[in-house]
Amino acid sequence: MTLSPTLELAIDLIRRPSVTPDDAGCQELMMSRLAPLGFGGENMKFGDVDNLWARRGSEGPVVAFAGHTDVVPTGPEKNWAHPPFDAIIREGYLFGRGAADMKGSLAAFVTACERFVANHPDHRGSIALLITSDEEGPAHSGTVKVVEALEARNEKMDWCLIGEPSSTHHVGDVIKNGRRGSLHGYLTVHGIQGHVAYPHLAENPVHRAAPALTELAAEQWDQGNEFFPATTFQVTRVEAGTGSNVIPGEMLVHFNFRYCTENTADSLKARVLDILDRRELRYDLQWHLSGEPFLTANGALVEAARKAIRGVTGREAELSTSGGTSDGRFIAPTGAQVLELGPLNATIHKIDECVKAEDLDTLSAIYEEMLVELLTP
Repeated sequence: MTLSPTLELAIDLIRRPSVTPDDAGCQELMMSRLAPLGFGGENMKFGDVDNLWARRGSEGPVVAFAGHTDVVPTGPEKNWAHPPFDAIIREGYLFGRGAADMKGSLAAFVTACERFVANHPDHRGSIALLITSDEEGPAHSGTVKVVEALEARNEKMDWCLIGEPSSTHHVGDVIKNGRRGSLHGYLTVHGIQGHVAYPHLAENPVHRAAPALTELAAEQWDQGNEFFPATTFQVTRVEAGTGSNVIPGEMLVHFNFRYCTENTADSLKARVLDILDRRELRYDLQWHLSGEPFLTANGALVEAARKAIRGVTGREAELSTSGGTSDGRFIAPTGAQVLELGPLNATIHKIDECVKAEDLDTLSAIYEEMLVELLTP
């Protein structure tokens, strides 16, 4: 079987077991293909995280491809039909950890650049790649740090295309043009520990907190808007108790908001505090903001993506802000237009993760056409 350059590179990348935060040489492999095209590569290592900023050109506008080489753990390898890092093609599908999320997209980035530069060596502006090995992990030393370094020297991205698996049924049927914000709460409700036979001598924090949690779960935080679904609240962890005959002295509750632009982190915090205080709880509450919501409205990047998808596949792409968050939350605040466009997301993080082999070539063609739209007259 003759493999396309995109498939060959995807296989080479998958065969490097880059479980987060290990890059396992993937960025070096990508740079070995980009350097002959005139890309300068800058290795940005923060802690144990490898990051790559590669750029061709010194003028604006800057089209950046962003992605990650790290993958989630495989789970029990005995449950895989093939070893997860063998990168096997079977019945038209490429199997392996990272095939869809997102080494297939990384390969498509590189081969799209190779063809575009060969055909348009004197293109306007610049092409860049921002590649991290800390997206599937805590995301503390990856894209966010690279963006901080670029901002410190006033190096800007105008348009950024992230290769996250956005598609649902066919490549290019869905483009993510924004993401909801993510706000975590870590609540400790204080009571008084005691014997279950003497409840009048104790104070059960579970009983005290239950009405407040019910109210939080039932609260309608907003109606959403034309771009985003309504804000949601979910309890993610509850822990209390030391034994079957002991009233617990405290209760731990973790919760998360996925919120739209109708709210802010501060407005949500204030409403939570109001509910807790009205219930007269004794508590401590810490917050962690993973990312603010962002939105890329119609503009040059959206139009280039839609036109490229239409030209390559004949399909009209749907814009969506559904799903989780992504590294776009670190890039959008710089003023860049940000989109996510990648392969089907049906098998991401699963056993036997896979992508239709021909889809990676389609994706590479879409990326190339986007470069044509944005960087040629």
